[in-house]
Amino acid sequence: MDLHGIEQVLPANLLDRNLSSWRAGDAWLGGGTWLFSTEQPALRRLHDLMAIPIGSPIAEEDSGLTIRSTCTIAELQQHTIAHNDWRAASLIGKCCDSFLAGFKIWNAATVGGNICMSLPAGPMIALCVALDGTYTLRSCGGEVRKVAALDFTIGDHDSILAPGELLQIIELPAAGLRRRVAMRRFSLVKDGRSSVLVIGSHDTDTGAFALTVTAATSRPVQLHFDKLPEKQQLRYSLASKIDPRLWFDDPNGTPDHRRHLTTFFAEDVVKVLS
Repeated sequence: MDLHGIEQVLPANLLDRNLSSWRAGDAWLGGGTWLFSTEQPALRRLHDLMAIPIGSPIAEEDSGLTIRSTCTIAELQQHTIAHNDWRAASLIGKCCDSFLAGFKIWNAATVGGNICMSLPAGPMIALCVALDGTYTLRSCGGEVRKVAALDFTIGDHDSILAPGELLQIIELPAAGLRRRVAMRRFSLVKDGRSSVLVIGSHDTDTGAFALTVTAATSRPVQLHFDKLPEKQQLRYSLASKIDPRLWFDDPNGTPDHRRHLTTFFAEDVVKVLS
């Protein structure tokens, strides 16, 4: 990408003051792995998040896992979970491995960047939605709001972020991390972009089961059941509760292809968790 004429802003107190100067052509800069990979004709100024000292990228407490949006994929993958009862923590490594990227990208790409890109195949989106994560967002004026990960991504490359709004914190609750989980993924080539990514989570205390579908749909979809569903109930829910218009269509798969594999993988996930 040609950076000629683009100003890079490095205010040390960026997150402590009102960004009233935000204007059209501004963008947040995290790892920049997508931002610098393609032409950005409307971009005029970058606010560099990686230049701001923010402390540890990951914090683990009894209440859950807190991840800074600037945490790199490599840092997330290398973090060792101390809580032995967080069975769903196995998803972290699996979702990191679902990137269409090598280790060089992992050391630059950020968790928050992948989420804010809001691509159907974003594996950090799948991880956070499946574990009932929440995001803390901060506006240019300093207002803070929390949103469910499921509600953040609303379409292909589209989210609820307002202009200048920043994703600061990702929280994965202990309740979600304690569940039994199973994940199935399909891509056209080994280590390629996900065409279908299905995650099932089972709460052994209540019996409740949740099925999270990403990559196959333009935004995340989650189906809830009081208990592990029978095959016919599962098939009916997938057919009736996912809007046909949500099935994604691109060179990695047709809607029919993705619908079929989602059903196949969902049945397998239930079988594994039964």
